[in-house]
Amino acid sequence: MQLSFLEPLFDRSGPWATVYFDPGENDESGAKRRELSVRDVCRTLEEQGADAETAGAVHDVLIGMSPSEDPAGRVVFATGGEVVLGHRLARSPQRHLASWTPLPRLTPLLELCGQDPVCLVAYIDRTGADFELRGAAGPRDAGRVEGRQHPMHRTASADWSERHFQLKVENTWEHNAGEIAEALSAAYEECGAELVVLVGDPRERPAVHERLPDAVRAVTVETEHGGRAAGSSSPALEEAIEHARHQHTRRRVEEALDRFRAGRVSTDRPTDAVEGVPAVVEAAREHRIETLLVRPGGSDLGRETWVGAQPDQVAVRQTDAQTLGESDPVSVRADDALLRSAAVTAADVLVIPATDPLETSDGSDGSETSGEDADIPVGGLGALLRWTYEPTAG
Repeated sequence: MQLSFLEPLFDRSGPWATVYFDPGENDESGAKRRELSVRDVCRTLEEQGADAETAGAVHDVLIGMSPSEDPAGRVVFATGGEVVLGHRLARSPQRHLASWTPLPRLTPLLELCGQDPVCLVAYIDRTGADFELRGAAGPRDAGRVEGRQHPMHRTASADWSERHFQLKVENTWEHNAGEIAEALSAAYEECGAELVVLVGDPRERPAVHERLPDAVRAVTVETEHGGRAAGSSSPALEEAIEHARHQHTRRRVEEALDRFRAGRVSTDRPTDAVEGVPAVVEAAREHRIETLLVRPGGSDLGRETWVGAQPDQVAVRQTDAQTLGESDPVSVRADDALLRSAAVTAADVLVIPATDPLETSDGSDGSETSGEDADIPVGGLGALLRWTYEPTAG
């Protein structure tokens, strides 16, 4: 999960009001319950020390939420009397979460927005393709491409002239497959998708697939459900797309854990993975984190760290933060400090689930991680590094 969309939060010094809010049902009784919930949330913020202006700004945004537009809810970040950022949630919080803290509370966002990859869906026929981006904010148009329109249809005749015509049709289909693959690759690069799903014509679809660049083809899957024509969407297509996203996420977690196990710190060799707050904080200070690994519920997530105004001013001890140039560091949760650093340094963030709702390859329900993985990373925080690290002696 990339957190670059959170950058507006890090231009302000805070403190921050963070609220994860479910608007409830879209009816009269739901509206009344929502109004009471908004009051409770704002009262909680004020009890924690939030100023009236910031609590009021949060109130105005929450009271105006529409269950039809944000069915699972929204997270709101506010400071200095204004809401700086709001973001739609993919899953509803079990209860409203409200906090007033030096840094925005970000860890719940990882679970409530999900980490299913941003997916580029290509609806293909022999004349072109429509592209759609699927992410936490719902589907949106991502462009289209039109190929040659003539000749397009084959005939059943064995006449030489007809066979010649059929060859031209075949050439048109192949040309269009190349045009679609080129446009799809460009759209993939531009929109930041992690996964591509090809939908549509059973002949043109694989022809496009084989013409994609290696890097794009490696993250591309096909489905036989649906097509480009209006009205061809179906529950089976939606299920196929979601399955592809879940499977992609599972593979990413498995690959990250394999690399993490192989690369953890040892006493006598370099490493490209670290775990535990002191080691991960050190990597964050040096901008070495490629992927931050977070296991929700880990004992180290709420551990005290000290930060300054800059994301790399983070330390385990207050005195260490002062040596980094921050005269007045503040105490924050380790997960908030490290997620801020990850967002600003363009590091990826990967949730290592304690439970996995997907089926495992052996057919079991996969409800629990293996004993080997239950405490990886230790304390719930780890990192894959951007370059090999030589551990310090002692």
